[in-house]
Amino acid sequence: MSPRMTPRRHPRRALAAVAGLSAAALVLTACSGDAEEPGGGGSDDPIVVGISLPLTGDFSEPGKGVQRGYEAWAQFVNEDGGLLGRQVELKILDDQSNADRVVQDYEALIAQDQVDLVFGPFSTRLVVPSARVAQEYGMLFVEPAGAAAEVFEQGFENLFYAAPAVADDHYNYLAEEILAMPEGERPQTVAVASMDDPFAQGTAYGLRDKLAEGGLEIVVDEVYPPNTTDFSSIAAKINDSGADMVIGGTQYQDAVNLIVSLQQLDYQPKLAAFSTAPTNPEFAAAIGDKTEGILSPTGYTETATWPSNVDFVERYTELHGNPPGEDEANAYTTGQVVAAAVEAVGCAEQGDCQQQLVDWLHSNEVDTVVGPLTWDETGKPQGAHLIQQYVDGEIQIVLPEDTKEADLIFPKPEW
Repeated sequence: MSPRMTPRRHPRRALAAVAGLSAAALVLTACSGDAEEPGGGGSDDPIVVGISLPLTGDFSEPGKGVQRGYEAWAQFVNEDGGLLGRQVELKILDDQSNADRVVQDYEALIAQDQVDLVFGPFSTRLVVPSARVAQEYGMLFVEPAGAAAEVFEQGFENLFYAAPAVADDHYNYLAEEILAMPEGERPQTVAVASMDDPFAQGTAYGLRDKLAEGGLEIVVDEVYPPNTTDFSSIAAKINDSGADMVIGGTQYQDAVNLIVSLQQLDYQPKLAAFSTAPTNPEFAAAIGDKTEGILSPTGYTETATWPSNVDFVERYTELHGNPPGEDEANAYTTGQVVAAAVEAVGCAEQGDCQQQLVDWLHSNEVDTVVGPLTWDETGKPQGAHLIQQYVDGEIQIVLPEDTKEADLIFPKPEW
């Protein structure tokens, strides 16, 4: 399902942002008075949501964006009267981008702290092990950032991905656009460099494979560890290949470092697509404001006219002084999905309630800031991602045709 949007920009009011919380265990609450122990389910008790996020380590940049989205959701829900008439608390732990740590965190949150609900972490690497913990305890597990195919191959019955599409399908509109070009005009050769990460590889390889099936030649196909900082050798291979198009299966800092390395070699592709990084508000400055023509898939745009998104953008901008990004929106969507189930079923605690929440989501559509969402039996959303491109210095939707804010630029201007 493709959302219809109108180009609409929100004012970026320079308001003071709420101070960030930096302790290992973070709690956000709008309750007044002293709360009783979580998990009791009393009518005056808060509904406690347990979350583990990568606030330090390799995934800390997007992890903090997810934190902002979760915190905004909780604050706005509380301002509007809470869930089931009860206030919401978030208990957030820092998993340090470590899969062993995330397992320990969710074990502690569910078994020791007895939180009522859990939300998922950032990154497929952390979603899979934490989802196993949630399933062992019979907990609903809605997550904002585990889009790789392997997430949906584990047999999870309690997991739902709160975004429009899975990683392999993120670039579908771009693949269709390229393959529809006259054969003599479209790119002929492709270079691929991807972080050794299920999401990053899924996004890049979904596009790579569709282009290869359509007759384009893959001339470079490199994989690098998540902690890579020196991209000089990979950039040299891409430059030497003279590939017409470069695809980066990236998070954030790795994309910045790779692009800077390519710029230093004066490599000039006709198309350049990088997952995740271009949506980060720091991206343009990090690569020297040489963004024109860079592409990225996105499950979210602040200009979407879904009713809850209009409200979300306005309130988030008022809170932080800038509109939300995709990480914040996917986290907010996670909250919306869980809240819809809680309000429909009428409960939010460990035990039989959790299966009722799971069953409801398998049978219903939920309106969110990324549009209406439904899921198959594995938790895959049944939608599609939009394609963004930097046009005249601003990232805008260029595909599909019926939602675009600007025309696709091809070939990409020199950076």
